[in-house]
Amino acid sequence: MIQKPAETEQKLSSIIAERWSGKAYDASQAISDEVITALCEAALWAPSCYGEAPWRYILCNRFKDEATWHKTLQCLSPGNQSWAINAPLLIITASMPLFTHNGNENRWSGYDTGAASLNLCLQATALGLMSHQMGGFDTDKLREVLSIPAKVNLWSVIAVGYPAPLDSLSDEMIERELKARSRRPLTEHFFENRWTD
Repeated sequence: MIQKPAETEQKLSSIIAERWSGKAYDASQAISDEVITALCEAALWAPSCYGEAPWRYILCNRFKDEATWHKTLQCLSPGNQSWAINAPLLIITASMPLFTHNGNENRWSGYDTGAASLNLCLQATALGLMSHQMGGFDTDKLREVLSIPAKVNLWSVIAVGYPAPLDSLSDEMIERELKARSRRPLTEHFFENRWTD
């Protein structure tokens, strides 16, 4: 597995620094039920408004139901399909739009679901897995394939699996994988006392 720790001004926890969205997955290696349960429990224990936990995940495991996994793969954009085809686990990230305690709109459901998804991805890193969240998918097709009601919000599809050598990718993708990770300066994202443009 390629090690691409984030280069930061201050030392970060290794689990944060080492998490990155790789594309080289080992298609031959299944993920055990115990590991999948750990990923789910990591998501479950994320914080949420009123403890609502609005997130819902659909797990499509190629080693348990290849037909459904393949239909889910076909919902991804062609660029994502080209590498996600090797990820044994595709996880659909969704959320419920209303609070259960009063039926009102939960405008924090996306925020909370993002927190749960990050917990899942960090747990994957801790267990030697890679995860890659994707926004490139056909929402209507995914709803149809997996019987997802229209009221449910869809956010991402997360590819999860064990890393493979880079030579499993195309030359173009290898070049992208080897590219250094970067972020804009802290001052463009964090302001003191007032908004700054």
